[in-house]
Amino acid sequence: MAKTTQPALRPANPQFSSGPCAKMPGWTPQILKNAVTGRSHRSGVGKQALQYAIDLTREVLQVPDDYLIGIVPASDTGAVEMALWSLLGERGVDMLSWESFGAGWVGDVKNQLKLEDVRAITAPYGEIPDLSEVDFDRDVVFTWNGTTSGARVPNGDWIAADRKGLTICDATSAAFAQDLDFEKLDVVTYSWQKVLGGEAAHGMLILSPRAVERLENYTPAWPMPKIFRLTKGGKLISGIFKGATINTPSMVAVEDYTQALEWAKKLGGLDALIKRADDNAQAINAWVEKTDWVEHLVADPAIRSNTSVCLKLSDAAVAGLDEEAQAAIPKKMVKLLEEENAAYDLGAYRDAPAGLRIWCGATVETSNIEALTPWLDWAFGEASA
Repeated sequence: MAKTTQPALRPANPQFSSGPCAKMPGWTPQILKNAVTGRSHRSGVGKQALQYAIDLTREVLQVPDDYLIGIVPASDTGAVEMALWSLLGERGVDMLSWESFGAGWVGDVKNQLKLEDVRAITAPYGEIPDLSEVDFDRDVVFTWNGTTSGARVPNGDWIAADRKGLTICDATSAAFAQDLDFEKLDVVTYSWQKVLGGEAAHGMLILSPRAVERLENYTPAWPMPKIFRLTKGGKLISGIFKGATINTPSMVAVEDYTQALEWAKKLGGLDALIKRADDNAQAINAWVEKTDWVEHLVADPAIRSNTSVCLKLSDAAVAGLDEEAQAAIPKKMVKLLEEENAAYDLGAYRDAPAGLRIWCGATVETSNIEALTPWLDWAFGEASA
């Protein structure tokens, strides 16, 4: 591709990182003015603020009334680890993996918990495993949306309603942008930093009645670190799900998350958030379809993410280049775009195939996606010349 003229219009917000993600439109530090700072999170006002965040989460995310919602430490990773350490081991487990985070959960279950009956059902980047292979008499652990591959499960229809095992779902780049089928999910985790553009370090743990029953009737064989403990004396520590967090939360981050939830509610709730992500992903797709140097990493539209959209160079674009030269082009593009303040943090995840990853979650404006694509053409022309 020949060099192109540098576009005249830059995205109004050049932030397209897949985490931490762009803040909601119109965000300024002033929205944090009512944060419960300088007070104990266990004070009356502290507990009230935490409970309000939980209540808004239930409303906007459309969590069933009989599911519990807790704020936990260490982002989505902490929430997933709490679930794995607290719930697994009662029966065999099927671990689904098609990108780096799913692979990480497989490694933890095999190498840290050292469970004997573990089946890893895997697929390469850009694909998902054969979901018909999953045995729901066993526990099942999977990511709903592969953040580093851009591949997601199409829906929850493949999950058995009469399952005997638990389904543990890492939904961190799907929550608030994709329609999670809670009736098919026993544990759902995510972090504030993704679709709502919140701050890092806090995770959400959502438990079905079946998951609570497991917690209260099964004791893992291994010692449980304090930060993972969800029960005491065989009973659920219910305060965790009423704002009594295990460790000290940032009340500034809580206020930031709450403001994002209120923004989402005013937009029209979950349906409006999903539409914004869909519109952003469609803007990328429309450009890909008319551009000969780029392709989706995920070929099948039915399993293609609407949040972490992953792209690769087309065969025509890399013809005659060795792997090192091919990988160098996206890296050069990322550097050029940042230098021009046109787009930040577009590089593929370090373990993923070389390419670009563009966050299309609900806090991103479609107009910024549309302004971005001419810059991608320009950067490719410069980097491949």
